[in-house]
Amino acid sequence: MSLVHVVDDDAAMRDSLAFLLESAGLQARLYDSGAALLARASELEPGCVLTDVRMPGMTGLELVAKAKGLGLTHPIIVLTGHADVSLAVEAMKAGVVDFLEKPFADDVLLAAIRAALALGDSEGNRAAERAELSERLSHLTAREREVFDAIVAGDSNKAAASRLGISPRTVEIYRANVMAKMKAQSLSDLVRMALKCEQG
Repeated sequence: MSLVHVVDDDAAMRDSLAFLLESAGLQARLYDSGAALLARASELEPGCVLTDVRMPGMTGLELVAKAKGLGLTHPIIVLTGHADVSLAVEAMKAGVVDFLEKPFADDVLLAAIRAALALGDSEGNRAAERAELSERLSHLTAREREVFDAIVAGDSNKAAASRLGISPRTVEIYRANVMAKMKAQSLSDLVRMALKCEQG
């Protein structure tokens, strides 16, 4: 049975994630802090790690850094608060395989976990995905690319408008075009795409 190591300081959240995972045929092991997970680093069973990003003591990002430092190769998924784009970008650059904004749909979380668990042998798939994303990027106009870069840097529509010298309404129109051309379902989807292209 596939194992998911769940790290969250909120007991109710841990319990609800465990219930969801087990009802989907996955095994959950629960930790109330990053330190509790790292204490078992030498005997951590194969699987993936699902961690909240904002926790007292050790944040999810600090957990990611320490896990990598200890040589743990488990794919890590980070849960972030709504629209916390800069944190999500930081997490992806730190090496997490995915991030989800709360609140998230159960099926979206389960799909992300299954993808993380399947990561082991998928380097070829990742290369194909990067090629597909580069192809989509190549269809953006110069202005759309500027808006794309501003969005994934964490700019609000207003900040992007100020940076590019256009109105926020114009940014919204370009942003809609970018989302359509990139086939992105959400802002987090778009950020993921940008980071996957960079990793190439």
